[in-house]
Amino acid sequence: MNFNESQLTAIHFHKGPAIVLAGPGSGKTAVVTMRVKTLIEEYHVNPANILVITFTKAAANEMKERFTKLMDRGGIPVSFGTFHGVYFTILKHAYNYRAENVITEEEQLHVLRRIVEKMNLEYENEKEFLENILSEISRVKGDRLELSHYFPTNCAKEVFQRIYEEYDRALRGMRKIDFDDMILYCYELFCERPDLLEAWRNKYQYILIDEFQDINKLQYDVIKMLASPRNNLFIVGDDDQSIYGFRGARPEIMLNFPNDFPGAKIISLNVNYRCQENIVRDAISVICHNEKRYQKEIVAFHKSEEPVHIKEYPDVAEEAGDIISLIRMYQEKEDLSYGEMAILTRTNEGARYIIEKLMEHNIPFRAKDNIPSLYGHWIAQNIFAYINLALGNRDRNLFMQIMNKPKRYISRDVLTSPVINFDDIRMEYLNSRSWMLERIDQLEGDLHVLSNLNPFGAINYIRRGIGYDEYLSEYAQEMEINPDELFDVLNELQEAAREFDTYSQWFKHIERYEEEMKNRKKEVRKTGEDAVNIVTMHSAKGLEYKTVFLIDVNESIVPYKKAVLNNEMEEERRMFYVAMTRAKEHLHICHVKTRFNKNLEVSRFVNEIIEGQEKKG
Repeated sequence: MNFNESQLTAIHFHKGPAIVLAGPGSGKTAVVTMRVKTLIEEYHVNPANILVITFTKAAANEMKERFTKLMDRGGIPVSFGTFHGVYFTILKHAYNYRAENVITEEEQLHVLRRIVEKMNLEYENEKEFLENILSEISRVKGDRLELSHYFPTNCAKEVFQRIYEEYDRALRGMRKIDFDDMILYCYELFCERPDLLEAWRNKYQYILIDEFQDINKLQYDVIKMLASPRNNLFIVGDDDQSIYGFRGARPEIMLNFPNDFPGAKIISLNVNYRCQENIVRDAISVICHNEKRYQKEIVAFHKSEEPVHIKEYPDVAEEAGDIISLIRMYQEKEDLSYGEMAILTRTNEGARYIIEKLMEHNIPFRAKDNIPSLYGHWIAQNIFAYINLALGNRDRNLFMQIMNKPKRYISRDVLTSPVINFDDIRMEYLNSRSWMLERIDQLEGDLHVLSNLNPFGAINYIRRGIGYDEYLSEYAQEMEINPDELFDVLNELQEAAREFDTYSQWFKHIERYEEEMKNRKKEVRKTGEDAVNIVTMHSAKGLEYKTVFLIDVNESIVPYKKAVLNNEMEEERRMFYVAMTRAKEHLHICHVKTRFNKNLEVSRFVNEIIEGQEKKG
């Protein structure tokens, strides 16, 4: 392989601290593996004293395989691993930990579920709530925060503190540790046992870290201890691609590296070998609006054959229709396989509509992420419960789903039979709370109205006539979440119901859709079928495709509304930069005027591209 000047500078770097700024498609993996080879063959470093860290097991294995191939022989004792893998190895030697001491995600959720049930907390989506709490626990540990100073986003502060303490107590009782504890305990071990720290320093005299922009504070604190005093710390990453803030990644650590290690050499891998020139140019037009970043001059190796395509559509139906036409055109006329194309969305939920349309047009697809079913969402289940009760179903569990949505103050105690009867419920309240009779009459009357409506009209009536919108607003306030996220689900569901005249037609369509989603996943996995890739912007990092479609590039979607409210604009811009630079040849940026009857503005990132194009003429 021929290396450019900056790559060769990185490869032949010997001792001391160095920071390698490696932009998209700059060949960083080749540089890391080649530098390890150079340390061994040119500088005669003992391979057993070299440690290479990356963030995922798959990336560590790939790095090791490439290094083995490069050396043309196996058995060289260089250590390749993840932060967790390396730190757990240290703990195994110190405390005799084994794999069974590491708590699984399933066990974590079970522990949290028990704690939350004991506290009598109410929430609609159990899995989502528990996963969000786990993420916040991880953030507290990863940033070494004082629990009393942390303000959670998924529940009240006092509630989170109690859950955190109970969770920590439960793990200690089980003699289990989670992934964050691996690093926390390692930090504490090194603070308390300087003799052990010295032993590991002598073991790992040269440390290389890939994807350094994704590091959190605790991981960095341990690495600094391990690298000192030699400070042979070679970090590789791109601050412009730091997009995992929700996992605790702190790009400012990379930005402050020269302050922590004065005299650190800064090497910029400034040639993009992946994307055509116009894609690189327009991506830089966006990312240069971020203030907290290293200034870089990125050049494209490949000259441009076409511009970045930016197009506005009246609505999501027109957008989806055009994307399907383009996919067919690329496959038939440009001879691209489906697998060389990707549709990128900001969130998992953002893929639901385009997936439904791909199914309708019989275009195979694979979803890299688990796309949550619109029809499986608890809000959809509430709507279905109302409709099924309106159609005569009197199942007690169905009734319990909606009896207090909105609040009617119907008690579970009055539901004594597996099948509910409105007259029986009235009898329960006749002598004690007669004011409840009017509410029960109203509910029964509402169900009668629903029985004569079409699906779209029914959802509209449930929302505004019965008061379900009001219930969602109150629920969002109680749970301290943004109500817009809930209303987005309801708006999408209502729009999906618009084209059906009867409940029967709609339910048959939903059944077919759910069945086909299961079958498609199985088929693509089983046969490796050529399929269009559906990927979120987060999951697209590290991937590349000849043709990329970025859909719904509108304010409140890209950038995401929650990020705008939380002042996380720079990370949103980095995510868009990552998304743009997945495309090698063809990049389509799509935005809509309306989405599910809501007027939308074009994303500020699109305007930044257009401004950049105008400046460069």
